[in-house]
Amino acid sequence: MAIKKNDLFESKDIKLAKLAKALSHPARITILRMLATKNKCICGEIVETLPLAQSTVSQHLRELKNAQLIVGEIEGPKSCYCINWKTLKEFSEWIHDLFSELKCC
Repeated sequence: MAIKKNDLFESKDIKLAKLAKALSHPARITILRMLATKNKCICGEIVETLPLAQSTVSQHLRELKNAQLIVGEIEGPKSCYCINWKTLKEFSEWIHDLFSELKCC
C-alpha cells in the first residue's frame, strides 16, 4: 500500500501548514481583521471594502472557511461570516510553539 506524504508528518504540523497557507494572501488577512472588529460581517460589506470582485472575495472566504478560520451562515439571500476563535487560538499557540522550538525571537 502506498504511503501518503502527509502520513510522514505530525498532524499538528500538517494543520499548522494548512492554516499558514490560508493566511498567505493579504486579502484573507484583511478579511480576518474586518471580522475581528465587527465580530460578524455580511459578505456584501466585505466585497464593498475590498478592491476585489465579488467572485474573488468569495474564493478567499471559501479558503478561510476550508481552513476553519471562519464560519459562515446563510441568512436569506446573504451570508454572514465570523471568526472561529478556537481555531485562531490554536494557530496562535502552534506558531508560538514553533518559534520557541526554533529559538527565534
